[in-house]
Amino acid sequence: MNILAPSILSADFTKLGEQIQAVDKAGAQYIHIDVMDGLFVPVISYGMPVVKSIRKATKKVFDVHLMVMEPEIYIDAFAESGADILTFHLESLGDKKKLIAKTHEKGMKAGLALRPGTSLLELKPYLDIVDMILVMTVEPGFGGQSYIEASTEKIHYARRIIDATRRNIDLQVDGGINIENVGKVLEVGANVIVAGSAVFSGDIAANVAAFQKLMK
Repeated sequence: MNILAPSILSADFTKLGEQIQAVDKAGAQYIHIDVMDGLFVPVISYGMPVVKSIRKATKKVFDVHLMVMEPEIYIDAFAESGADILTFHLESLGDKKKLIAKTHEKGMKAGLALRPGTSLLELKPYLDIVDMILVMTVEPGFGGQSYIEASTEKIHYARRIIDATRRNIDLQVDGGINIENVGKVLEVGANVIVAGSAVFSGDIAANVAAFQKLMK
């Protein structure tokens, strides 16, 4: 199943609840929430209070992407705030098997994200327990970047790795995805598509509809 996950990092925060409801009504399945601590990446975004407040605006899946140095200290708080999926980076601190186990204990799915320069081989120890793999197709930390073309082959290789496990692991892509290139990443095996400015710029409902048409 192909899933659209609009990233609220590109939303108008003066109308955040309204715009979340717009993507909900238009048929997006997930709400992608980028959390940045100013350490793992040089930007600070938003945290648990925002997630908790917008939880009231929709029942859609909250797909939280932690771009933070120490994800362990946030697991409990994001579970309590309404997260459904918690994804943290392979490059962050902490024992990833323990982080995945704790995430599962809190009733959430667990994802592992990789920066563009990180090898997919580093996923090997976690393939029997992780629920989603996130291949970053830009450097994490800033919205509005252009898709890194070399990511296409990496996504393809990630799909082959996932298929070899015979487990139902989602393959998410995030960074520079738009109407022009979404078909390419779907073709090589991605099934969860994060899109920010391509959804929230202009007519939100029309943008979601355009993505959904291509993702059938």
